[in-house]
Amino acid sequence: MSDNYKFFNHKDCEYFPCHKTNKPDEFNCLFCYCPLYALGKNCGGNFRYSESGIKDCSQCLLPHNKSNYEYIMSKFKDIVKVASNQDDNNND
Repeated sequence: MSDNYKFFNHKDCEYFPCHKTNKPDEFNCLFCYCPLYALGKNCGGNFRYSESGIKDCSQCLLPHNKSNYEYIMSKFKDIVKVASNQDDNNND
């Protein structure tokens, strides 16, 4: 079985690449919006928080790295937990 579903490169996108890279042919657009953002400091990526407390991922290539598909998929249980906790807090 091939692994083609783990990689998508969209060079025709008006935002391509959304982060600086030396390897545009290996830039993975599959996770255009990073699903790990919701994990805050536990995402595992290269981020910083601005002075106003906003998470800045402009220097992070973790979701765009061709070999990080398994890592991102392994974090979905954590994302579900965060989402579940938010739902619980909204129902109070």
